[in-house]
Amino acid sequence: MINSVFSYADLEYFLLIFTRVTCFIFIAPFFGMNNTPRRVKAGFGIFVSLLIFSGITPHARVEYETLLEFSIIVMKEAVTGFIIGFGANLCSSIVSFAGHIIDMEVGLSMVTLMDPTTRESSSISGIFYQYMVMLMLIISGMHEYLLKALLETFTLIPINGAVFNTDSLLVSMIRFMSEYIIVGFRICLPVFAVIIMLNAILGILAKVSPQLNMFAVGIQIKVLTGLTVLFLTVGMLPGASDFIFTQMKKIVVSFVEGMM
Repeated sequence: MINSVFSYADLEYFLLIFTRVTCFIFIAPFFGMNNTPRRVKAGFGIFVSLLIFSGITPHARVEYETLLEFSIIVMKEAVTGFIIGFGANLCSSIVSFAGHIIDMEVGLSMVTLMDPTTRESSSISGIFYQYMVMLMLIISGMHEYLLKALLETFTLIPINGAVFNTDSLLVSMIRFMSEYIIVGFRICLPVFAVIIMLNAILGILAKVSPQLNMFAVGIQIKVLTGLTVLFLTVGMLPGASDFIFTQMKKIVVSFVEGMM
């Protein structure tokens, strides 16, 4: 028979694990998509928490004296889960940044779509890149890496053992923002370079034949050229996804080190 007897201390320990896991799931990429029902997220969080709870032995006793101290412990676990998931979620916004630049250069910046994953208006290219990178994330098993990283945090940062080093977290954030812009421009560089050359050609044609309305002609040529380059550079998406996943691993590791 299954032994379902547990102590009050074990229940507290499980609830603290559940707090960190669910906060991570509700903000992490792929797991925290807004079109996923919250009941599914909560059920998945309970399932993962049970696996982690059964795998961590022995269960450390949480020491506290007042309800305020226990509330502080719960908040520490919630913030720990949010920071880890936020670090992974930051990297998924790189593709939206790259797509916004592409649409500004092509002339589709006024065309926006409702993204069901974030429930926010996003550009066409941004949604295209976001879904492709999400597909690469599933194919490459990046979602498994995120769960393994979450499990590893319970060894590196035990329950009630998080120490928030604000200086280290701030340095990690600043370093990521510099690499954020670099990776975003690497993704949109083919379209960006082709549109610059096209603008130069249109400028020369406007001087050679002033009677032509280059404004009307240029809008159509830019859209067709931009979509053509997007189609031809689809084979580069695995490399772009690898850039993003590498940054995702770095930022998650740096955030975890800032809480040790």
